Amino acid sequence: MIEFHRVSKTYQEVRALDDVSFSVQPGTVTGFLGPNGAGKSTALRILAGLARPTSGSATVLGLPYAELGHPGYHVGTLLDASAHHPGRTGREVLTLGAMLLGLPRSRVAEVLELVGLTVKESRRAVGGYSLGMRQRLGIGHALLGRPRALILDEPANGLDPQGIQWMRGLLRDLTEAGCAVLLSSHLLYEVEQIADHIVMIGRGRVLAEGTVAELSRGRGLEQTFLDLTADADRSLA
Repeated sequence: MIEFHRVSKTYQEVRALDDVSFSVQPGTVTGFLGPNGAGKSTALRILAGLARPTSGSATVLGLPYAELGHPGYHVGTLLDASAHHPGRTGREVLTLGAMLLGLPRSRVAEVLELVGLTVKESRRAVGGYSLGMRQRLGIGHALLGRPRALILDEPANGLDPQGIQWMRGLLRDLTEAGCAVLLSSHLLYEVEQIADHIVMIGRGRVLAEGTVAELSRGRGLEQTFLDLTADADRSLA
């Protein structure tokens, strides 16, 4: 459903991604785990067609994002929860998205209910939203077209414990319906709770991938992650 094949990205003298390869299967959540600056956001921007790889390819449903017909029906993205115009209301943001996709206005009400934004909240300007509310709105916008693949960059940021529990349930419902979810985070515990598969990245390289049990190696996922990132730092020192 989602595939990175030997993707590298260089900005001037900085190699942000180095030969990254992994895939996301239908009906699963893949946690893309790494510290800040590891290359997660760069990889997702390439996948969403917002940046070009220096080499390699990143595809959704077998095609680069730019080559998908009506991509909003196939791929939902949340790369920046603060990207929407602060002067528009939440309802206006979703209504404009629905219009671009040719969806009926009734889909806006469905999505607002799905992400837990009330009618009153939807009529407030986005600039007055908390980060958690902007995250819910961004996830709702990504789900407008009922996509088969979902790309989320740090979606748990700003969510309270109730919101995080809601997000876990939402993602589980989506994967049970066959959706492929790629979720990046630097919050190891949250990824561990929801992910079927984990890809660990550091210094732009895939350090390891597998299930939580496979990567824990009897000593805990956090320790495995710390050891791998320390090894990556030493190798490039």
